[in-house]
Amino acid sequence: MPSLKEVKNRIASVQSTRKITSAMKMVASSKLHHAQQRIEQMRPYEQQLGRIFRAFVSDASEYVPYVTPRPVSRVALLLFTSNSSLCGGFNNNAIKSFTAKVAELRGQGIEIAQVFAVGRKGLDAVRRMGFTVEDTYCDYLDHPNYDGARQLAERLMASYDAKEIDACYMIYHHAQSSAHQVLRYEQYLPLNLPQEAEQGDSNYIVEPSSEVIFSRLLPRAITLSLFAALLDSLASEHAARVVAMQIATDNADELLRSLQLQYNKSRQSAITAELLDIVGGSMQ
Repeated sequence: MPSLKEVKNRIASVQSTRKITSAMKMVASSKLHHAQQRIEQMRPYEQQLGRIFRAFVSDASEYVPYVTPRPVSRVALLLFTSNSSLCGGFNNNAIKSFTAKVAELRGQGIEIAQVFAVGRKGLDAVRRMGFTVEDTYCDYLDHPNYDGARQLAERLMASYDAKEIDACYMIYHHAQSSAHQVLRYEQYLPLNLPQEAEQGDSNYIVEPSSEVIFSRLLPRAITLSLFAALLDSLASEHAARVVAMQIATDNADELLRSLQLQYNKSRQSAITAELLDIVGGSMQ
């Protein structure tokens, strides 16, 4: 049985750890709140842009870039993870999904021509798998902004224009709620558009033409789609960290109760032993 000093030292150590996990939970909660606010602020623009696309979708034809699918032989994969750990299975789940999709695509005879990793955890995993990553985008998570997403989107669109890739897929987490994150695998390029115009959205007078308007708005929609995935992944990371730190704090509380009970029992045993020694000595 450990001594009283050992138990007391362990109690102090667990209390110190609990303070850290509790503080990390509060920080993650604050970051999650800010990430959710940014997503909500973006939604009106996203919804209005979607209405415009639904109005012009009937005019979209093969002249519109990034929309018309073509035979797929070379693809790009875009993986979103985090820069740091202590967020439960957030990173491991995304990396496992990436590994499974790589095997699936290769099994279909499709070449993984380009890999882009947003997040140091994903970047390290991708490099361990033997992929060459020319540019890193890890700093986008520290300071998420539309311009950063635009640079990456333009890089992908340029690769698609040059026919270096025939399609691009994203792997990221969607924050369905603060306690539940859903891993998504979505086609990013070519962009999926609604098949039919929404009723009542087609009564527009378009100048100079639907073709010009559509071609100018389409890159913005592609960039917005990537920026939305970035914010969604970031919110999911913070939500996963809140849950992980809450579980760690609860475990620390349970361990503290167990250690305190052990300390009290050991202390009572020591007092009882001392009393027996005193009583035994007085009777001699």
